[in-house]
Amino acid sequence: MGPPAEVQAFPVDLAGVLPGAQPGLKVEVVTPPASETAGGSGADGNSGASEPPAAQAAQPGGGSGQAGADDIAGKANVSGVSGVSGVSGVSGVSGVSGVLGASPASGSNAIPVREDTAIKPGPVQQGAAVPPYRIGLLLPLRSDALRQASEALRAGFLAGWERDKQGVQVSVIETGDAAPDVLASYVDALAQQDMIVGPLARSAVSAVANSRKVAKPTIALNYPDNRETVALPPQMMVIGLSIEDEARQIADWAGREQPGATAYVLGGSVAWQRRSAGAFAAQWQRIGNASKVVELTTVNGYLNDGELVALRGRMQTEPGAVVFAALDPDQTRQLRIALAAPPLGDIPIYGTSSLNPGRARQVPGTEMDGVRLLDMPWQLQRDHPAVMVYPQLVPSSERKPDADMERLYALGIDAYRVAREIARQQDQPLARFRLDGVTGQLNVSFGDGAARFERRELQAVYKNGVPVPLTLSQQP
Repeated sequence: MGPPAEVQAFPVDLAGVLPGAQPGLKVEVVTPPASETAGGSGADGNSGASEPPAAQAAQPGGGSGQAGADDIAGKANVSGVSGVSGVSGVSGVSGVSGVLGASPASGSNAIPVREDTAIKPGPVQQGAAVPPYRIGLLLPLRSDALRQASEALRAGFLAGWERDKQGVQVSVIETGDAAPDVLASYVDALAQQDMIVGPLARSAVSAVANSRKVAKPTIALNYPDNRETVALPPQMMVIGLSIEDEARQIADWAGREQPGATAYVLGGSVAWQRRSAGAFAAQWQRIGNASKVVELTTVNGYLNDGELVALRGRMQTEPGAVVFAALDPDQTRQLRIALAAPPLGDIPIYGTSSLNPGRARQVPGTEMDGVRLLDMPWQLQRDHPAVMVYPQLVPSSERKPDADMERLYALGIDAYRVAREIARQQDQPLARFRLDGVTGQLNVSFGDGAARFERRELQAVYKNGVPVPLTLSQQP
């Protein structure tokens, strides 16, 4: 039994990780004595004083990182209020990389383990401490194009971990956006983690899915390229946000409300608009209805007025039609105004979450009233108990509120919750569960053959310029 660990207090700013955390929060850092870190086994279960490979991979650029705070990573437990270990000066939302949640095996700073909630990675000898379940969060934080999205996802994931972290250790693994780089980091992480959450980029997800390297549970945050033709390995599941899935859900909803109607599927030339329009049209035809796809011209982001006049003339000859708007909020408002006069004033208009710009950009007025859409509880039900338990994403001085970043933050929360529940059920042949998630109602089957994931989002209708969720009694 060696000398007691040294307890020191370091001011660690968690405000960038979890909105609402107090800047300069002091947490206890337990440093193993020299006799344990110079090659022996420390109280936290790490051998030696060097960083584990996962913590090294989490440093910006893959280098040695900063001296001082980074030296804590991999050999110290940060307990008390935050429970964060491995602190480094990563800019942006998080400010934390390395290993999160590492716990000493005994002593006053050990995290208590309850039999009914503990996650157990495998059989252990009687009397031995239960090692934490290790989750690697693989994000392209070194990518200029994907850094902001990665930071939002990381912040949400850590918010989920902060609320339910007992027995779980999280390592943030930073990559670029090149698929070979991500795949190499993924393969390295397999040796250090029990589960991988990521990648994020479509090309990287494709690389992992086709690599034949998926040997542990892997939760991808986006769909692979050509998702309809790519077969995922048995231990891989995708939980990314999908505009196509929303469009298909909208088609089913509109089909129940407007059976047999002809749908005018209106969109622009932007890639996501074409994907959304195509998914709706295919599902609309699948349920036995006719559709007419119209790609509208845009000038500086606005719809061409002449085309709207011509469209109105065509639609007047087809009473009982419905509209699916694969458009942004401003374009949909322009469309709504163009169709507002009789006899088209009451024509039903449906759309995905792309019609909701978020609270910061909602425009007062009634032009959008009656437009139907889908969106996640995080955007529509901020006062729901399942949403309120998590801190809100606080925009920085350099970044204004953004609905897309809010949705990615919410995805990070649900990604952790799904990973946590799969880990809880790891001893079962099939992990099957439902979650009341902040991105929707989640249905998951994982572990026996092909994984299955389904997200059902909320139905809403615009009232006084604000999308309002429909109650169950109002839904068809």
